[in-house]
Formats: sequence, structure tokens, C-alpha cells
Amino acid sequence: MKKHLMAYPYALWMLIFTMIPLALILFYSVFAIDDAGIHFTLDNFKRVFEPLYLAVFWRSIKLAAESTIICLVLGYPMAMILAGKNLSKKSILVVLFVIPMWMNFLARTYAWMTLLEKNGLIATIAGFFGIDLPSLLYTEGAVVLGMVYNFLPFMVLPIYSVLVKIDKTVVEAAEDLGANPITVFRRVIFPLSIPGVSSGITMVFMPALTTFVISRLLGGAHFTLIGNLIEQQFLTTMDWGFGSALSIVLMLMIMLSMGVTMRYEKENEGGGLW
Repeated sequence: MKKHLMAYPYALWMLIFTMIPLALILFYSVFAIDDAGIHFTLDNFKRVFEPLYLAVFWRSIKLAAESTIICLVLGYPMAMILAGKNLSKKSILVVLFVIPMWMNFLARTYAWMTLLEKNGLIATIAGFFGIDLPSLLYTEGAVVLGMVYNFLPFMVLPIYSVLVKIDKTVVEAAEDLGANPITVFRRVIFPLSIPGVSSGITMVFMPALTTFVISRLLGGAHFTLIGNLIEQQFLTTMDWGFGSALSIVLMLMIMLSMGVTMRYEKENEGGGLW
């Protein structure tokens, strides 16, 4: 009974700040309000699938996937280093890795604008060595760089939390049986770390897909992503119906990607395919 009573505040919180907003978004996406009153319509969803907006979705998925892959390639070795059994200063390095996350997200992105601008630090150093760099700011690479920098910890920490819990005797047994380091990683370490990899991919891909601050600051007007488009519908054009339809489609895409990731994780738990 006490446990049920303790759950009521959380249920109330979810109702007010999750369920009701979602219901409002769904309402605005399928109902139009005009002089004739309120009537059901699917026009907003039809607009979502126009070529112009499908191109925005594709660009958002592409950049989010690129940043997720880069974060995985960079983050997995980092997580292995942090989880290394011979690393005596492991906790200190983890804290140092997390410290940048304590800084304001917007401030970190503005810092990259300063570094990448035409007269920024990177261009100045390159010019000192006689290298004439092309424009770095307001490019696709700048947007991906901003995503990787801001979301990399969300890849490293889940993988690290799984790697650090792997029983070292399992690895030692594989080595005693004659497995070389590559085989140990392929047949033992990586399969056991799949839950962390799955969580890291989800935690990076979702914010990368929905971000609008990074693309606005580092991409300028050249790279409109789905997050920017939704923001414009609610705050600029005031077309809440279309913005809600975009949000519903985006949420369905995220839920689909999470479902695929969770299914893959369940199928491969324990290294079944290895």
C-alpha cells in the first residue's frame, strides 16, 4: 500500500508533463480549428510526406547516423581504456571525461563556432603553417562535429558501465584456451558488451536526430534538420497542426529505431551470433 502511495506523485507528473502534452500534439495533428469549428483532417500528415519535407527527414537521419557511427568508433576504444583492468586512475579519468558535460550545452556549441569561424583558432593555426583552409563553419562536417562532441559521452558511459562488469575470468579463460586478442574481443568482449552498445546507440541517435541548436549554430541556414523544422512551425509560422504532425512522425521513427535496437540486443545477448 505504501509503495502505491509513493507512486502517485510520479503518476501525476507523467500525466501532467507527458500524457497531456502528447494528447495535445496528437489532437493538433489530426484536428483543424477554423471559423467552421473543429473538424478532423489528415492534411498535416499528407504535407509531411511531400518531397521537400522528406528530404529534411532524410538529411536528419543521415547526419544522426553518421554522428552515431563516429561516436561508436571513437567511444568504444575509450570505454575499453577506462575499463582496463590495469588502469589505477580509472575513476579520475571518468570524472575528467564527464566534466565537459557539466558545462552548458549552448556554451559548448558556441565555443565550436569560435574555433571553426574564418578567423578562429583552427584557421589561425593553419594559416601560421601556410595552410589555407576552406570554410569550416556552416558546413555538414561542422554539424556532425558538433553532434559528436556533445553526444560522445552518451556513447562511452553505457559501454563503459557494461565493460567494467565483465568477469575477467571469462577473458582469461579464452586466453588460456589459445585465443588471440582479436578473437577474445570478437568472441567474448564485444558480444558481452552489446547491451551497452545498444544503449549508447539509442542515447546518441535520438538526440542527434531531434537536435536543432547544433544545426542552427554550426550549420546556419544551410542545414535545416527536422528539429529546426518543428521549432519553426511552433515558434515562427505558428502552424501547430503541421508541427504536431512532424512531431508524431518523428516519435514513431524513434520508437521504431528503439524497437529494432532492443530486438537486436535481445537476439544477440550472450554472443549468440558469435
